[in-house]
Amino acid sequence: MDYQKMYAEKLTSAEKAAALVDSNMWIDYGWTTGTTVACDREIAKRLPNLTNVHFYGGILCWEPEIFKIENPADHFVWNSWHMSGIERKAIAKGFAFYNPMRYSELPRFYRDGNAHVDVAYFQVAPMDAHGYFNFGPNGSHMNAVCEVADKIVVEVNKNMPRCLGGFEEGVHISNVDFIVEGDNPPMGIIPAPGDPSEVDIAVAKQIVPMIKNGSTLQLGIGGMPNAVGKMIAESDLKDLGVHTEMYVDAFVDITMAGKINGRFKNIDKGRQVYAFGAGTQKLYDFVNDNPACMSAPVDYTNDVRVIAQLDNFVSINNAVDIDLFGQANAESAGTKQISGAGGQLDFVLGAYLSKGGQSFLCMSSTFFNKGAGRLESRIRPTLADGSIVTDTRANLQYLVTEYGCVNLKGLPTWQKAEAIISVAHPDFRDELIASAEKMNIWKRSNKI
Repeated sequence: MDYQKMYAEKLTSAEKAAALVDSNMWIDYGWTTGTTVACDREIAKRLPNLTNVHFYGGILCWEPEIFKIENPADHFVWNSWHMSGIERKAIAKGFAFYNPMRYSELPRFYRDGNAHVDVAYFQVAPMDAHGYFNFGPNGSHMNAVCEVADKIVVEVNKNMPRCLGGFEEGVHISNVDFIVEGDNPPMGIIPAPGDPSEVDIAVAKQIVPMIKNGSTLQLGIGGMPNAVGKMIAESDLKDLGVHTEMYVDAFVDITMAGKINGRFKNIDKGRQVYAFGAGTQKLYDFVNDNPACMSAPVDYTNDVRVIAQLDNFVSINNAVDIDLFGQANAESAGTKQISGAGGQLDFVLGAYLSKGGQSFLCMSSTFFNKGAGRLESRIRPTLADGSIVTDTRANLQYLVTEYGCVNLKGLPTWQKAEAIISVAHPDFRDELIASAEKMNIWKRSNKI
């Protein structure tokens, strides 16, 4: 096959590609740093004349042009698989909504027809000699999108890193309908957290000593997982592996410190496996054409059966708050959606199934409520009205705050309440005990 001839035949302008969009259609806009740019500008020009257009996307790194049109809610709906700050603002404006999911199931949503796609637009790396357009650090579910989309429009970006994998890391030109050569914008940046706070460091000090040489790591995004990563990079740990949902800058730092080689991984030995990556340019430079890194679909990376095959698997994630029953919320503030469920539950479950595995859910014990002008506890008697239960009370293993680390597995309600209160801020423990007594999950013999 003459791929260059096919390329020339399918090459079109962003304006012509955007003309595919019509009222009542479902459009996929890619994922994270793969979100379309050039086609987005042209689609935004068409939208004021259209109605009831639905878009799929998630973790936006910049504001799409379609968000900037006048009265967007009159013309389209943004359906997000995972919220960024940009999408949270769009919810408040009435044209964006969250799609609840367990991230490992996302490819199946498309393949089973739950997520219909008329046209898919997304950025890719330049075509290789074999006719493939690489998804960059956005493998995730994009192959499933391509399998079901009626039309596929790829937007070539020379700055998109080529992320090696082995399966489902790109789309072949024979399956592409149109090619747009974009403006080669820089990769979307998610800034690495700044220097860790005293609380972040205190939490990290609880976790790092429990990690064994040869463990395989999964880190969530945020200050605390980043602090753990920084401390791992400075530790004496060695022979670590990576199998994660999101590849973050901390993994680059740990690798450059000589701590990661994956030599003891039971599967994908020597490879740092991830579903998608987002961070600073340092990360994009590191994953580009790097055979040590393995882009894979999320129904592989987040499958609890796959995670369970990795001995000494360590999962480290954040939570917003937790109640005395052990129900953890990692995605909302009451009814206000902050991010999404993502794959946290996948890794909480998978890590516990791993031989020697450990699942850590970490958070600061308190936060300052600006509206109320006071310090409040993240450990609550019950979750706030409308808060989402991301991890049920049966799922959590280790809960970590700056005041300690407790294992909640196998505990009856009174012991679980006691353990959770033991890592609460001391100023709130008495009122938490009183609440536990009222809810009949406290024994008089309990001691903190």
